[in-house]
Amino acid sequence: MRAWLERVEREKGLESLEAQSRRGVIFSFTALAILLLVGGIQLMMQSDNNGLLPLLIRLLPIALFLPAVLTRRARGHVWLAFVSLLYIMQGVMLASVPGHAVMGVLEALAAVGLFVSSVAYARFRSRHQKRLRQS
Repeated sequence: MRAWLERVEREKGLESLEAQSRRGVIFSFTALAILLLVGGIQLMMQSDNNGLLPLLIRLLPIALFLPAVLTRRARGHVWLAFVSLLYIMQGVMLASVPGHAVMGVLEALAAVGLFVSSVAYARFRSRHQKRLRQS
């Protein structure tokens, strides 16, 4: 796997791979946030007295990583990848609930996309920064 990644880095260049993975992070982060917002609104409508609590519980963990995404910190993207694993599990569990299968599958897919693109961005960003410091 490492040899394959290094070959891809040589062929396409770190700048290009960093930009592609950045677009993947933005797209999957936005898609997951929208899905969580819709799911939170559905939960709010089903429950009577909880107010904004279901929405906050679903959105707060991912919203905390918005500054790391906007400032392009590689370490923040690594932590975002770890948190996206929670959303993968939540999506799989939601997919097993009757009537919520589509929403659960979409949430799990968006979270998998966020995981992969965050890890890729962190790798390519840190390697690119390392090369810039060396030269």
